[in-house]
Amino acid sequence: MEKATEVRAAIAAERRELADLFDSLRADQWNEPSLCAGWRVREVAAHMSMGFRLSLPATLGELVKARGNLHRMTDRVARRDAAAHSTAALAAFLRDNAHHPWTPPVGGLAAALGHDVVHGLDVTVALGLDRRVPEDRLRILLGEIRPSGLKFFGVNLDGVRLCAEDLDWSYGSGSPVYGAAQDLLLLAYGRRLSDDGRLRGEPSSRFVRTAKGA
Repeated sequence: MEKATEVRAAIAAERRELADLFDSLRADQWNEPSLCAGWRVREVAAHMSMGFRLSLPATLGELVKARGNLHRMTDRVARRDAAAHSTAALAAFLRDNAHHPWTPPVGGLAAALGHDVVHGLDVTVALGLDRRVPEDRLRILLGEIRPSGLKFFGVNLDGVRLCAEDLDWSYGSGSPVYGAAQDLLLLAYGRRLSDDGRLRGEPSSRFVRTAKGA
């Protein structure tokens, strides 16, 4: 299968599966914190469909309101839309746009897949749900890890080698940090995990949240 076709199929499958998962959540779970600092599950779900729902002029308008600050803009829109739409609608936005061609400003199709997969993990890991991202999707994303992407997400892997325990994959050089491939993917996207044994290795303390959630 051609690479682009493969990634498009992976994106569509991921969106449908996450829509089904969102539909299965209890009302209280939608208000639980995610791995995205300051966002509940409902803000993450709202953000995931922003690119489908906002036209380019509308997006630029929101960016102007945020004085050009992309993070401020996405935070404001996620909070607004999480309050404006029902949980059923937030799930349906993903399902109905499974084949939407949206991609982030940088990174193309692989970045779009990463956006869906990582935000899905922001939800499932935070809620303690045992969803395993299919291996083919993980391999696409792990193969796309680059120093420029790590810098964008504020990740410092100096002296660290990420070593997947469930796939034949590693990245970097130095002292090993062991974990499931999808947990290591979260590290590469700037997330911190709970200190609950998901990560092993001497440098792993660099990638876990403190008691205050830092």
